[in-house]
Amino acid sequence: MSVEEGLLVVFTGSGKGKTTAALGMAMRAAGHGMPVLILQFIKGSWSYGELSSFENIANVTLKPLGTGFTWKKENLDEDRKLAARGWAEAVSEMHRGHYKLIVLDELNVVLSYGLLALDPVLDALRSRPPGLHVVATGRGAPEELIAMADLVTEMKQVKHPYHDRGLKAQKGIEF
Repeated sequence: MSVEEGLLVVFTGSGKGKTTAALGMAMRAAGHGMPVLILQFIKGSWSYGELSSFENIANVTLKPLGTGFTWKKENLDEDRKLAARGWAEAVSEMHRGHYKLIVLDELNVVLSYGLLALDPVLDALRSRPPGLHVVATGRGAPEELIAMADLVTEMKQVKHPYHDRGLKAQKGIEF
């Protein structure tokens, strides 16, 4: 495979750093003048660091698509609709040809909760245009996605201030 074909990258696992790694790749690509789209499937209704940071970076578009912490909701119907709408936008943008890197932040979580059907997602990723890099983040990446990816990194939690000491999320670190 040549670089021009584009890579499918997956960041998964229970440890912190999946979105952070993807955002680092977005910064690197933007530094090379590549247009970047970041679609965040879970985040949406609050102010967080990357949202304000990327507002002023050339070549990067960040779009929140969700309403927050899906796993805390009793009714996931709204999240299913938002995920479907977000996925339709992702597929449209993949085929529009403007972006060279598309980050699908928390796509793995959306898939693991069954908010999107896996097979159409895999089909769309397989049929993406040559030269388009795609990064999927989130815990619980499906084995089928891992198998088709070119690069997979699993973040392993060794120690975490919330789980180990009960410390709340820290601004600039977790959000």
